[in-house]
Amino acid sequence: MRPVILYDGVCNLCNGAVNLALDIDAREAFRFAALQSNAGREMLRSVGRKADDISSIVLVEVTSHGEPAGHIKSEAVLRIASGMGGPWSVLGAMGLLFPLPVRDAVYDFVADNRYNVLGKREVCRLSDAGLEDRFLTD
Repeated sequence: MRPVILYDGVCNLCNGAVNLALDIDAREAFRFAALQSNAGREMLRSVGRKADDISSIVLVEVTSHGEPAGHIKSEAVLRIASGMGGPWSVLGAMGLLFPLPVRDAVYDFVADNRYNVLGKREVCRLSDAGLEDRFLTD
């Protein structure tokens, strides 16, 4: 199973990041689900998070034992970058060298201000025309 990126479907910053990921993920290594979707809620529960928790991006991967594992905040962002290939992999690997508390403090600052800076949508983004195989909704 390809890793799934759970994102805030009403956040303009998050949707911009999804657009960027779609553009640079030429290998289609990742799939996407809005945290607010049925699929997103179920995946949150599968990794031990509350179904209504939209406080962080979550990267859901399957472990070598076949169990889902969730990565949040800066860990998720940097693992996603590392999986994109090319220069993004290098940037992701370099970012992982910074201490987790520092990385997450930066992540939290951005996350806490994301709606104030770039706003939010009235409707949750669940998919895009022509990219249905990249988005999980139900």
